[in-house]
Amino acid sequence: MSRLHAMRKYHLLIALLVVLLDRTAKWVVERKIVLHDTIDVIPGFFHLTHIENRGAAFGLFAESPAEWKVTALVLFSLLALVVVSALLWKNSHVMSWTGVGLALILGGAVGNLWDRLFSGHVVDFLDFYVGSYHWPAFNVADSAIVMGALLLVGEILFSKTPDEQRAGSGL
Repeated sequence: MSRLHAMRKYHLLIALLVVLLDRTAKWVVERKIVLHDTIDVIPGFFHLTHIENRGAAFGLFAESPAEWKVTALVLFSLLALVVVSALLWKNSHVMSWTGVGLALILGGAVGNLWDRLFSGHVVDFLDFYVGSYHWPAFNVADSAIVMGALLLVGEILFSKTPDEQRAGSGL
């Protein structure tokens, strides 16, 4: 097996683990926490709250009455999956932060798309407060997407160009 195929398997494994963890967490929340009910984990800071998000990330457009909203979100998710998959396929020759970030985004996008396709909403449950400030509830898939995006931004901001790499190696 070539190194290229091995790296692609690792990236797909990362994406699959994100999907499995996301699906499992959402399944537990749906079965153990009544819709809109809250379990205090760290009072005043972190709760598990069962929410059905019919909008985009962090509840954007959730209150929109537009009939096409779910279709548009599914189509956008499918487009994002195609783009991320193509980038991952192109960049999967080595294990890098870019590949890991893309794999996390891929897994998170599949996790949330699964919800939209099969139930028309995404289950959110991680609910954080700091004092009186409340962050919109999110889920494992959202966390993977954000972590993946941060890895990509870090790679862009802190990676060395080929000229900088040659200069650093004394060539």
